[in-house]
Amino acid sequence: MSFAWHEIRDHLMQSSSTLGFQRSFDALRCAHASIARFPDRAALLEALHRGPDSPAGKNRILRALIAAAQDDDGASDCAATVLLLALWPGLDAIRRRAMARRIAPADEIVSDILARTTEAIRSLDPDRVTWIAATVLRNLERDILRARKREAELEGVAAEIDPDGIPAAQGEPDRALHRARLVDDMRTLIGGDADLVNRVAVEGCSQAEAAVQLGLTEAAARKRYQRASRRLRDHLQEIV
Repeated sequence: MSFAWHEIRDHLMQSSSTLGFQRSFDALRCAHASIARFPDRAALLEALHRGPDSPAGKNRILRALIAAAQDDDGASDCAATVLLLALWPGLDAIRRRAMARRIAPADEIVSDILARTTEAIRSLDPDRVTWIAATVLRNLERDILRARKREAELEGVAAEIDPDGIPAAQGEPDRALHRARLVDDMRTLIGGDADLVNRVAVEGCSQAEAAVQLGLTEAAARKRYQRASRRLRDHLQEIV
């Protein structure tokens, strides 16, 4: 099912490249100031995945998309599709971890991730969370593991997973804010690779996972991480 997962993303990319989708996207641009500067879906995703905006700036874009996805108008499906594509690197990392844990057959993992993410997009209360992506992704993974644990317990099987080990992001606004500030500080020192260093050195992602999340090849992520780490160490030595 690995190919089918990427096939789903290809379908979303194709469906969001039509003239009708662009009309809906233009409606989003008119309704939300944080989206207005992006001419199309591709430019917005580029900004979210690799752009120079601060985490807070990207979060404002995601917050606008959440609001649009929950509106009862013709642009809501457009916003939901863009959100799925924006979150895709994180969703793919969750899928990979779920498959590595062998918590369910691959096709069940895929359908569960897509269904739960779509539901989260439609029902999330943006006034009760600080960081949109962190909340959706962390709660998604935790809920999937909790559901699997309940199923295992009903079947009388000891579940070797700890869903409570994944914190709920909305309960940690201060921690998320500190991380965002840390990335901003690193960005002043090492530039655009601050997100990569943060994901690997602070959040504990492997370089391969960080590469997927940031849309890089593993080789490119490894080289950029090594280069950025050297620059960061050089700056710290100058301070000391």
